[in-house]
Amino acid sequence: MQNLALIEDVQVELDRGFCAWTGETGAGKSLLLNALGLVLGGKASAELVRAGKSEARAAAVFEVEQPALRAEIEAILGGPLDDEGLIITRRISSQGRSSSQVNGMPVTIGTLQRLGEQLVDIHGQNEGRALLDPDRQRSLLDGYGCLGEPLSVYRKARAEHDELRRRRQELLDASQAREREKALLEFERDELASADPREGEYDELVQESHRLANAEALRTAAADGYDALYEADRSAQVILKRVARGLEPLARSVPELAEAAGTLERLADEVREVAYCLRDLGQGWDDDPARLEDVETRLATYRRLSTRFHCKPDELAARREETEAKLAAIERDDHDLEGLDGPLAAAFRRMKDAAEALTAARQRTARDFGKAIQARLKPLGLERARLSVEVEPRELGDDPTAPSPPEHGADRVEIMFLANPGEVPRPLRKVASGGELSRLTLAAKSVLACSDRVSTLVLDEVDTGVGGRLGAALGRTLAELATHHQVVCVTHLPQVASYARRQWVIRKQVERGRTRTTITPLDEALRVEELAAMMRGASADDGTRQEAMAMLQEARERLGEDEAPPASPVAAAALAGSNGRAGARRR
Repeated sequence: MQNLALIEDVQVELDRGFCAWTGETGAGKSLLLNALGLVLGGKASAELVRAGKSEARAAAVFEVEQPALRAEIEAILGGPLDDEGLIITRRISSQGRSSSQVNGMPVTIGTLQRLGEQLVDIHGQNEGRALLDPDRQRSLLDGYGCLGEPLSVYRKARAEHDELRRRRQELLDASQAREREKALLEFERDELASADPREGEYDELVQESHRLANAEALRTAAADGYDALYEADRSAQVILKRVARGLEPLARSVPELAEAAGTLERLADEVREVAYCLRDLGQGWDDDPARLEDVETRLATYRRLSTRFHCKPDELAARREETEAKLAAIERDDHDLEGLDGPLAAAFRRMKDAAEALTAARQRTARDFGKAIQARLKPLGLERARLSVEVEPRELGDDPTAPSPPEHGADRVEIMFLANPGEVPRPLRKVASGGELSRLTLAAKSVLACSDRVSTLVLDEVDTGVGGRLGAALGRTLAELATHHQVVCVTHLPQVASYARRQWVIRKQVERGRTRTTITPLDEALRVEELAAMMRGASADDGTRQEAMAMLQEARERLGEDEAPPASPVAAAALAGSNGRAGARRR
């Protein structure tokens, strides 16, 4: 990590097992955890950049050895990992812009967050309050009992019921509007059916109307045309014939005239045919007032309907088909509404069965989960406390049209807690003190250790509200939890720190007028000094150091360790340093 607030350049190599970070309040312990949070997609801002620097950087290196975890990481990244290492880097500019990379490739903050869910569980100072939330309690119960399968079955059945219910409700809500629309469409359909418009008929009627209205003029024009073209003494046909005959004698000497004479002969024949056509047409155009009235009435119907329906007269036939199609759709919706009752009832029964199966599984799991947490309370100084987990199912009734229960099921999960004998067990959220809550949270995490897929736990001052008298029990519990996880714990209690496999001290120093935070791994001698300082502060003496040594030895004996861990541990994590690499490897 570089240039992050008070941290100028820090690199941390973590060990497997229980790692303790200690130091005075305000030295920067939480800032180091914030750096890990940034790597895992936490919120970034310009205020995090060290004054006078252009950017801050945090990076983490994770070992991804488990095949299942590797498959999940590759699914998130959309491609294979080249090796077992996963390098995540986050940069923040002094203007507040941030960028992130995984193994050198740019990724989104959303991707970092999804990776973080698989890699690290960060339990902050205020996150113990999450245990008070019934939703969180239900999630812990499902995780302990591995109830993913019955929960998935329920959610699928619920989704089917909810979709059918939503569809039915939409049809029901629209039923009144459909009835009004149906009445209007039926009126339009009947009116159009009565008119029975036909595509192209309107233009045909317009032409016929024109002929009937102008029959006399048309007959006169046809007769005059016939007379001028053929019947008159000087008709066009006679003139063409005469000119053609006059050219024939001359055509022997001028071949071009022969062609002209032939053309005139042909034209004379065509004029005769046109004249005959005019004669026949004129004879067929009789006055028919009754037919003219029928045609005008039909045209008036077309014009009235086209105005009513805001379309061209020739589009009325298509409008009729459209109206009938809309009526058919309404009838289908009405049929669908009636036909949904059966499938909706069947889907409701399936959902109800799945919800009851999930409830039964949770109730069985709740007994074991409560007993498992209860068994871990005595070492944490809560030997007289009683804890149980209750699963209260919601009555779903028999109405398939009722809203679906929540996605998590029809149960309310509540941890009931009794701190002192003689009292009545009450919901944990109403009675637990801060110290009790911290210890209960740790007990729950210990119970869930074997089923928790995230193998790195980061605990920020989990000893809040816990006195030194119970520190050893808390430290031992963390050490036992570290047999399944890599545990990084920020603590102020020497009794807790003494159970750690490795310990680091975080200090704030002022050099050349600038304040910076450092983190230093402790060997055996320095660790004794730090534990003594945690017990007595600046007044620590040789007696305190002896007490610190005895505390370390007692912790190792209780854990079955004969000697201190090696001074140069196998690296399990790093938070960015001058080499630009930082992280927390998973094992």
